[in-house]
Amino acid sequence: MPTKILAVDDAKAMRQFIQRVLAGYVCDITESTNGYNALFAMERSLPDLLLLDVNMPIMDGIELLEMLKSKPNLIAIPVIMLASPADHAVLPKIRALGVSSILMKPISAETLLAAVQSATTLKPLKPAKSA
Repeated sequence: MPTKILAVDDAKAMRQFIQRVLAGYVCDITESTNGYNALFAMERSLPDLLLLDVNMPIMDGIELLEMLKSKPNLIAIPVIMLASPADHAVLPKIRALGVSSILMKPISAETLLAAVQSATTLKPLKPAKSA
């Protein structure tokens, strides 16, 4: 069964980066451009992991994180926050809300992969068998 990951970031480039980094693993990645849309995505299918940007339009990552931590059916979902240096002032609040990790942008592929593997049971795709 694939690991279900919800990538929430208003930057298309970041969502594409996440797809590229995790392409070699057994996972199903759903994307949202803000926290509000992410809530609807979670109603359809609860993810095993949330990759969540801090600054987004409509509903930012902190608002969504606060909502998740207040709902018994969502509180256990691990969250990896994707923060920028400009988010420095809100990092203590994010830590207090309880996240698996906070990754500072720009994020390397190795750092993202290590954080995802630490928070989930992500498995590599099996290599194709040669004839």
